[in-house]
Amino acid sequence: MNKFSHIDLRVNQLESVLPFYEKLLPELGFTRTFHSENWKVFAAEGELPSAAYFAITEDQEHKPNANLIGFWADDQAEVDLIAKVVKESGGIINDGPRLFPISPTYYAVYFEDPCGNKYEIVHRLN
Repeated sequence: MNKFSHIDLRVNQLESVLPFYEKLLPELGFTRTFHSENWKVFAAEGELPSAAYFAITEDQEHKPNANLIGFWADDQAEVDLIAKVVKESGGIINDGPRLFPISPTYYAVYFEDPCGNKYEIVHRLN
């Protein structure tokens, strides 16, 4: 059983980052929305409350840091696609997409949302 449940993410300006997440999260499998006034929730397939979800809320005092959230990709083409979506949606590519010396098959892209939260998407063959 995958123990992942959800992410509650803070951003300092919800209005400015929401278009980024509206493009990125469906590409990562969070295709259903359950929005309220204060929370924007993107859920994966499955029955709630057990379906994985990604929730975003505004905290004007939020300061991005060195934490990083990583996602698996099915193949290198998916890593490349996410990099393209990030660029087109106002995110920042920090490195990649490329092979990294972590292992001979570690193909990833590291990026940030428009307010500086850090992510990685990786395809890794065993």
